[in-house]
Amino acid sequence: MKKLGVIINPIAGLGGKVGLKGTDGAKVVWLAKWLGAEPESPKRAVEALKAISRIKESIEVITYSGEMGEDECRAAGLATRVIGTVRKGETTPEDTVKAAQEMVAEAVDLLLFAGGDGTARNICDAVMHQVPVLGIPSGVKIHSAVFAVNPRSAGEVAVMFLTGELTKIRVSEVMDIDEAAFRSGHVIGKIYGTLRVPEESRRVQSAKSGGIQSEKEALQGIAATVIELMEDSDCYFIIGSGTTTRPIMEMLGLEKTLLGVDLVRNKTLAAKDVSEALLMDFIRKKRAKIVVTAIGGQGHVFGRGNQQISPRVICEVGLENIIVIATKEKLASLKGRPLLVDTGDEELDRKLTGYVKVVTGYLDYVVCKLEGVILPE
Repeated sequence: MKKLGVIINPIAGLGGKVGLKGTDGAKVVWLAKWLGAEPESPKRAVEALKAISRIKESIEVITYSGEMGEDECRAAGLATRVIGTVRKGETTPEDTVKAAQEMVAEAVDLLLFAGGDGTARNICDAVMHQVPVLGIPSGVKIHSAVFAVNPRSAGEVAVMFLTGELTKIRVSEVMDIDEAAFRSGHVIGKIYGTLRVPEESRRVQSAKSGGIQSEKEALQGIAATVIELMEDSDCYFIIGSGTTTRPIMEMLGLEKTLLGVDLVRNKTLAAKDVSEALLMDFIRKKRAKIVVTAIGGQGHVFGRGNQQISPRVICEVGLENIIVIATKEKLASLKGRPLLVDTGDEELDRKLTGYVKVVTGYLDYVVCKLEGVILPE
């Protein structure tokens, strides 16, 4: 009988919708809760675990106590053997490291964890290459190549690996960035190590690409195309994070929150570095459009670093009012893979699945496949 180890970081992703760009450190966790943030990681973990429940009779599930796995496994209908102890509401990175070390001692066949890049670093510190690992994407920063493209895919890959349908393993990078620098608009990234991950290219993401240089003229052309749409002075424009959206703000003479979400109306800044709640206050029952780009090397349009643009915001704006922008170089970095969405709402992801027109220059467009769910071939 195969052994599946399960570890949940219950605070991962807590700062996303309130615009904190991560949850590393006790002070940031406190601030996120004070701002009204609700846990994202547990419900995303349950989604992955439900996909595994269909083979529950043929595997042994070993998990950590309480909110670090026991609660989520129970919610997904999985019987477990529980190890370790934690204090509810007071879990730390050290708890994650200890839990992972104990999973290695249990000789699990696969370690499934829910969290972001910080959690992946903790797992890497504890595990190295001793057991195969797979991440359920639940954090704000998810640049590492050890995560599935969405929670359900994590569950599906785990099933394929534990039943022997999937046997290949790849060595994948664990990346993270300095959150303090991140909040001030500077991306200081580093590869912290590698983990062994089941290889399934459609369902497991690549590392974020930061090395492809976009052409200045293409970026300016994209910006000009979007600004022409702003002639409608009654419409709000939600400008997503990233260097591809920055030229839009620069051309308008406005300051861009590089790693946050800004709101523009009548070509002026209506609000800077907004949270999900503030966005909803502005756009409720108003006309609005969303401008987002794809992450180079990964292809995620929603669900990576722009959680403020939540399912609630997307539905309020309307799917027909989403503008996707990307240079052709960025699209080429995907090597034929589709653009991805992982909003946390499976029904919305399903509605987003299809084809989207991507602005790649001045009045220049490319039609790309967009996947919110992995459909059978």
